[in-house]
Amino acid sequence: MNVEKITFISEGVTCSGLLYIPDRGDSTKQFPAIVMAHGFSLVKEAYLPRYAEKFAEAGLVTLIIDYRNFGESEGDNRQHMDPLEQIKDYRNAISWVSTHPNVLEDQIGIWGTSYSGGHVLQVGALDRRVKAIVSQVPTIRGWIGSEKKMGKENMQAFIDKLIANRKKRYTGAPVEYIKVVTDTSGEYSAQTHPEAYPWFLKMAEEVAPTWKNYITLDSMEHYLEYFPAANVDIISPTPLMMIVATEDGITPAVAAIDVFNTKAKEPKKLVKLTKGHFDVYTGETFDAAQQAATDWFIEHLCKGVEQ
Repeated sequence: MNVEKITFISEGVTCSGLLYIPDRGDSTKQFPAIVMAHGFSLVKEAYLPRYAEKFAEAGLVTLIIDYRNFGESEGDNRQHMDPLEQIKDYRNAISWVSTHPNVLEDQIGIWGTSYSGGHVLQVGALDRRVKAIVSQVPTIRGWIGSEKKMGKENMQAFIDKLIANRKKRYTGAPVEYIKVVTDTSGEYSAQTHPEAYPWFLKMAEEVAPTWKNYITLDSMEHYLEYFPAANVDIISPTPLMMIVATEDGITPAVAAIDVFNTKAKEPKKLVKLTKGHFDVYTGETFDAAQQAATDWFIEHLCKGVEQ
């Protein structure tokens, strides 16, 4: 396969990506395509190339992007996460890849994981250019997920902190930041699960040096407001695969399974994997997760396409 760094424009911001093109001995050949992005605060190098390589080997052009404000993408509000802006980045990446000479523009799928597992539910519901979706260990509703991770008492204290921050921002105070993960007792962080700190630090050291261990505090307000499962009922007729991890303490599987069973319509498929949230990237369930996604995209994007 051929791998190249690319850039595309999203709402006037230059975003960075990695493009994987299958090698089939003909530089003019066209393929179905996948657009991918990472989850909460993460950058494109954080183990996503492992997935992209498998998709490209299967005959799918694959684009991984950095959202605005993160990694190698531009953006003046560094380390700020607004899910609606990130959704715009997904949709503009779809527009960019659809014009690539090696891409079949009517055969484009999207893949998301964790926070972006929620993003692809929104994109897939509202953007009919999308012909197949894989939503892996998805965020279903930010408020409920935070409450489960923090506990109601800690959650209220954190909301009070957000309220105070909003008041300060209104009067012109500088941007306030919060760590994504910490091992310091009593220090606020965005990801409180005990598995998060060692995983994030190892990830940054091994593959993603552009990742930064902080986000704007305002990002957490956006997270609490976010309800990406709200439009799941209108995804159909676009095929939806949801992959959950049964021991997931970051985005609990029970919420995703409930939405899948009660709101998602056919065609759909639920894949339940053992182990936890981070195992789909570097642990025992990576192979199963990527193979399920690969098979889903081949089934729904490659019909009638000569491989």
